[in-house]
Amino acid sequence: MHTTAQEACEMRFVEVDGVRVHYREAGSPEAPTVLLLHGFPSASHQFRGLMEQLADRFHVVAPDYPGFGHSDTPDVEYSFDWLSEVVEGFVEAIGLKRFVVYAFDYGLPIGLRVATRRPEWIAGLVVQNGNAYEDGLSDLAKDFIENGPAPEVFTLPCTRSQYETGVSDVDAIAPDGWTLDQHFLDLPGRKEIQAQIARDYRSNVELYPVWQKWLRDHRPPTLILWGTGDPFFTDAGARAYLRDLPAAELHLLGTGHFALEEKLAEIAPLVADFALRTSG
Repeated sequence: MHTTAQEACEMRFVEVDGVRVHYREAGSPEAPTVLLLHGFPSASHQFRGLMEQLADRFHVVAPDYPGFGHSDTPDVEYSFDWLSEVVEGFVEAIGLKRFVVYAFDYGLPIGLRVATRRPEWIAGLVVQNGNAYEDGLSDLAKDFIENGPAPEVFTLPCTRSQYETGVSDVDAIAPDGWTLDQHFLDLPGRKEIQAQIARDYRSNVELYPVWQKWLRDHRPPTLILWGTGDPFFTDAGARAYLRDLPAAELHLLGTGHFALEEKLAEIAPLVADFALRTSG
């Protein structure tokens, strides 16, 4: 796969309920769409490599949530509910009708909130280190949820460690991702916003039974990709999806939380094949 000038990623903005949302877009709008939902503490730039790999056959779109990346940071109460409402409004604003969702980390609880409200949008679900089962919560994750984030969570050493912990080859991890993440975290007011969102993470755990029922009832085609060295979400959480989605495809990868940083060459073909099949 290769990227031509026509397939190059475009940087765009759209207004959603008064919030200026930044997003990346590549590929033909006439092609099947893949919506990419990023995690903490990142933004749409985490998908830059995957978008390049998919843009020759797919319409790929990756927004920055408010308070992340290049999007606005309005003075509101930040919560996963609110972020999901912005994402839902974003989908409507740019005219998407049906798509595969690639949901990573924070993108999973945001994406499943949208999916439960608008199931007709969801052609398929790609889950990458995004937890919806208590099975997958490590002791580190449980402490984060129960006690909230420690101040060092928003510092450069911690941001870097999220990229490097559990990988098979630390030297293969480019510094671009964690460096850019930290740049955005260090902008005025961003750490306070991230702390507010992190403290709301327990609302996701409370919704696990609702999402599990939705998965059982709707049985969306699902591809599960999981870095087994993830210190937050263990691979027990990946396997747990099979209880409600026995037909799901599961691929365990010997890497960390940000699996695309090391395993893009393995992940991109799996996503492309899955998206082609689910889009018909």
